[in-house]
Formats: sequence, C-alpha cells, structure tokens
Amino acid sequence: MNQQSNSLTDSDYAALSDFRTALRGFLAFSEAKAIEVGLAPQQHQALLAIRGAAGKEASVGYLAERLILKPHSASELVSRLEAIGLVRRETSKQDRRRTILVLTERAEILLAELSATHRAEIRRLTPLLIDLLDRFG
Repeated sequence: MNQQSNSLTDSDYAALSDFRTALRGFLAFSEAKAIEVGLAPQQHQALLAIRGAAGKEASVGYLAERLILKPHSASELVSRLEAIGLVRRETSKQDRRRTILVLTERAEILLAELSATHRAEIRRLTPLLIDLLDRFG
C-alpha cells in the first residue's frame, strides 16, 4: 500500500463514497430517462457522442473511443441504431475514404428531449456536486 492511501481520513472516505453515490444516482436517472423514450442507455450515449462531436466528423472509431468500446462493439451498436432509423452512415466530404455517422431527424428530436432533461437534472445537482468536490480540497 502506498503512502498516499495511508493518509486518507474517515472524512475522505465519506466524501469519496458520497461522490460515487451522486454519480451513480445521475447514471440511474440517465438510464431511466433513456428507457422512457424507448432507447437503451448505450444508444442514448451513442447519440450524444455523435451529436457532441462539435465540428468533428464522428466515425465508428470516434464512437468506440468516446463510449470506451471495442471497435467491433461500436460498429454493432451503430448497425442497431441504423436499423431503428436513428443514425445514417455517410461518406465524408473531407475524406471520401472515411465513413461518418449522422443523426437522423428523429434522433435529433429524441436527443434534444433527453438532453434538456439531463441539463435540468445537472443544474439541480450542481450545488451538491460543488459541495462534494470542495470536500476534496
């Protein structure tokens, strides 16, 4: 055991526990909201990653990196999203050898609804999260 772990106090352990509880609570909230609109939580995460690429072209590799998936798992996820009409694969205009992922209009609508709900929940949790982070010094 290293020296750093020996210097943790009961208060440090309580703060870590409280922080993990808050994170798990948000994840449970997020999963429930995705299910409410008919998406698997991982599908919601994929749509958000694609939409959140912010000026970058989202590829299957990019999605795998963002969702911490193996490339073949990300490809299978994209195939499922394609099958239900939420994602299209298109040839990149910048590099015709690349395939990029694009959200459909239906996906944009679902994601906007989910994202507004998530933003409201994060705003609600902000004081708690700030307090928890402050406890770490």
